[in-house]
Amino acid sequence: MVLKEQTAKTEHAVHSTQLYESGVVPRRGETVMVAGEGCWMIDSEGRRYLDMTSSQGVAMLGYDHPALTAALQQQASRLHACPNFFHNDMRGAFLQELIAVTPPHMTRAFLANSGAEAIDGAIKFARLATRRTGIVAARNSFHGRTVGALSVTWNPKYRRKFEPLLPDVDFIHFNSSDGLDGAVSDRTAAVVLEVIQAEGGVHVGDADFLAAAQRVCRERGALLVVDEVQTGFGRTGRWFGFEHYNLEPDIIALAKGLGGGFPMGAVVYSDTVQESLFSGAHGSTFGGNPLACAAGVAALGVYRDGLIEQAERAGCRLREALEAAIGGRKVVREIRGRGLIIGVDLRTKAVPFLKTLMEEHGVLALPAGSTVLRLLPPLIIRDDEIDLAVEAIASTLPA
Repeated sequence: MVLKEQTAKTEHAVHSTQLYESGVVPRRGETVMVAGEGCWMIDSEGRRYLDMTSSQGVAMLGYDHPALTAALQQQASRLHACPNFFHNDMRGAFLQELIAVTPPHMTRAFLANSGAEAIDGAIKFARLATRRTGIVAARNSFHGRTVGALSVTWNPKYRRKFEPLLPDVDFIHFNSSDGLDGAVSDRTAAVVLEVIQAEGGVHVGDADFLAAAQRVCRERGALLVVDEVQTGFGRTGRWFGFEHYNLEPDIIALAKGLGGGFPMGAVVYSDTVQESLFSGAHGSTFGGNPLACAAGVAALGVYRDGLIEQAERAGCRLREALEAAIGGRKVVREIRGRGLIIGVDLRTKAVPFLKTLMEEHGVLALPAGSTVLRLLPPLIIRDDEIDLAVEAIASTLPA
């Protein structure tokens, strides 16, 4: 097909001049995705794929959701850009909706364009608020690929060729409280953690470890920064993953599901953090643009209308079905996760199975580290679609 050939050639030319790390998320042949409907993506030849990735965790409402589509169309016909030195009605509406679903002590938000930008902003705000420079993060963490976010991302394969990065960053073992005492000091600005290490292998945070991190931060004047980029907005069956642990973070970083798949990010923080900021401390040309905010208002409305509770139920069904179908197989080391973020940890490389799932069964999944098959379906996924995905995985993995 001409469309497929032209698009593939264009992409090849683009990626030959950009830094594309093949193998992290392997390119699936020459497939060209052109449309989507519900939990399904459609390629240029008309083949449909059940998307158990939500386009890397962003399309929480699936594709062509009527509320999101209508909001974008309506706002695009009114005003799609507005500089931040003017007030904007849609930005104001979105901020009001966002703050309404965050913890009561978190009353401020800075709007960005991505998760990495949100992490960068969180680091800057923490350093300003504490007048310190040290950061503590966790091994196996992933927070993004900008220089700031990369500095608190642990995996050496992402970091090595860009070092030196930000100084004064220490990494502790995730879910081990032993390292906290020695790492957090009077020089530490923030402890930056995910409650579920998604890219790092879908490792679920231990309640005692996360409580200890918050306690040590309070005792030593550091801020607790929680990265909710992948776990926010119903992915875990709650508005935010930290709600499972009764945490009260000082700063949270948001993106992915924030706009239902439309690019946007946010740093949400307390009045105490706000007191240390000054005019011009941070900024973004595109952050908080009216089009993104319209998408955010629409997405938050759908989440609020019972979708988060539905996601919790769907996640339980998916996890139980996977345990029943493949839990006892030798190739499966563990099935772990919470809500609709699930990792199937294998005793072998995951990438070959991802390719088979797509090519032979029309099911899309993601890696998380080298051995974990990661599932991040849209929150709207139906029971029959869950059953189809589990059947495909069971047919793909060796008995």
